[in-house]
Amino acid sequence: MYLFEQIKLLHDNGLHSNLIALGSLVLSVAENQPESYLLPAARYQTLVYVGRALQSLGEYRRAEATLKEALQYAKAAAKTKVAKTTDMFKEGLTEIDVKYAMAECNMAVRQYSQALTVLESIPQRHRTPKVNMRMGRLYQQVGMERPAITAYKEVLKECPLALEAVQELLSLGVRGAEVASLMINIHGSCAGTEWLSMWVKGHAYLHSRDYTNAISSFKHLEENSALSRNVDILATLGETYYLAGDSKNALTYLQRAHVLNHLNLRGTDLLACLLAAEKRNRELEELAMSTTAVTDTAPQPWITMGYYCQLSKRTTKAIYFAHKACSINPRSIEGLLLKGTLLLELKKLQEAVMHFREAMQIAPHRFEPHKGLVDCYLAMHRSREAVAIASNTCKLLGQTPRALTLYASVLVKDSLTVSKGKSLLEKALKEDSYHLPAVYLLCELYEQDLRYESAIELLRKQVAVQSTSRLHQMLADFFSRVHDEEKAAHHFGIALNHEPSNTRALEGMQKMEAAPDAVETPPYDMEVEDIGDSEGEVEESDLEAVWSDVDFSFSGQ
Repeated sequence: MYLFEQIKLLHDNGLHSNLIALGSLVLSVAENQPESYLLPAARYQTLVYVGRALQSLGEYRRAEATLKEALQYAKAAAKTKVAKTTDMFKEGLTEIDVKYAMAECNMAVRQYSQALTVLESIPQRHRTPKVNMRMGRLYQQVGMERPAITAYKEVLKECPLALEAVQELLSLGVRGAEVASLMINIHGSCAGTEWLSMWVKGHAYLHSRDYTNAISSFKHLEENSALSRNVDILATLGETYYLAGDSKNALTYLQRAHVLNHLNLRGTDLLACLLAAEKRNRELEELAMSTTAVTDTAPQPWITMGYYCQLSKRTTKAIYFAHKACSINPRSIEGLLLKGTLLLELKKLQEAVMHFREAMQIAPHRFEPHKGLVDCYLAMHRSREAVAIASNTCKLLGQTPRALTLYASVLVKDSLTVSKGKSLLEKALKEDSYHLPAVYLLCELYEQDLRYESAIELLRKQVAVQSTSRLHQMLADFFSRVHDEEKAAHHFGIALNHEPSNTRALEGMQKMEAAPDAVETPPYDMEVEDIGDSEGEVEESDLEAVWSDVDFSFSGQ
């Protein structure tokens, strides 16, 4: 028994590689000399210790095989009455513990069905909250929603404040009142939990896509409760605004969350997406440096790097980083969307469609997968499919400004349906007078119809409230159409101050300067020649130097 005591000592002290070296020798002795000093209970426990050590060192397949051998040996020993199960299945070494470890090994090598089979072999009455939680996630992963709901409810019966289980139940469509009833053991009965009902209510609204009430609930928690300046609440607010299509507020709250705790990765993938959309290269680089310093085993750092490389016109690197994020978490919506977008840019349309469809399957109520599919089908000149997807988006997500604008963007491609598209854009602007995609598209239609004054009126209303490079560039173009060069020059200057690389604004300014009666233009702090020379010439940053030795070969997902 001396050797077994030493094996247990190595296990207790976390000396995994030493345990494996000694354990393999001791097990060979026990195999060749069954009558040796190693008792059946000690042999079983040695097998478990070796299996867990292999798991800790990342040798998952070998670990799973060793743990399986341990269970088989235990069953054989009990059947022949060589040893009692009570002697073998001690605390931490029970059949449930070993099967859970086996399932973890299966999951590490993405054998999700096998992991689920192992856990399902545990009798229901013996399943711990940890087992039920893992089963719930696995059921979700393979699309079995009803068993997932049952598993999560079992978790809450024993652990009523398992908040991830609460969120998963709500995401699966269980009503907030029913979920709250499962938390009755705690809710309302303990001091210091007054915020809990509002937290549940907020997430119930969020998962039922009532974003207005969800935002109201989370803002109440952030502003009027003891949860003020809580990173998770701020990140949830940012995510909710993003889902509602309010990029400005989403950016504000996600930035606040990141500033409060730069080690918390939640929401950083969405933050990277928003910064990239606004072409805020420097801030995106800082975010990427911050997230990559935290870990390389989560998808968020790879996604932020992907957006940074996309913005820097390094598409090959960007698609590698997006692929890496998807390989870490195959259900990463942001990873799938980024990879789909990059494939679309590279004109790899069938692969892009596959990624957008996968994202839609995981999150059917996200707007971005629908838009990605529409863009793909338009690029493939498959207008009928694009119309069908856009129409279905309005039915599934409701007639929101984003959905209406997406539908309109497809309809205006066809002269037979352009009038219907225009009416949808006007409807979108009635819902949200400052929805920029609808503004831009409607102004393009006004230009085709030579309705310059209507376009100027609409754009003036916008720039009085919000200022973007494209708004001012479009307004300047329309002023040029009506021969108001002074106002045109003024707005071209503002557009270039917002975005020095705005090609249409640069061309418009150059045409005005080349005209014989060109008006005096406002001073601008960058020469046009300098802009032309610098365009596309981005120096390699310190961040990218860190990743310069990465192998960018990958296989499509």
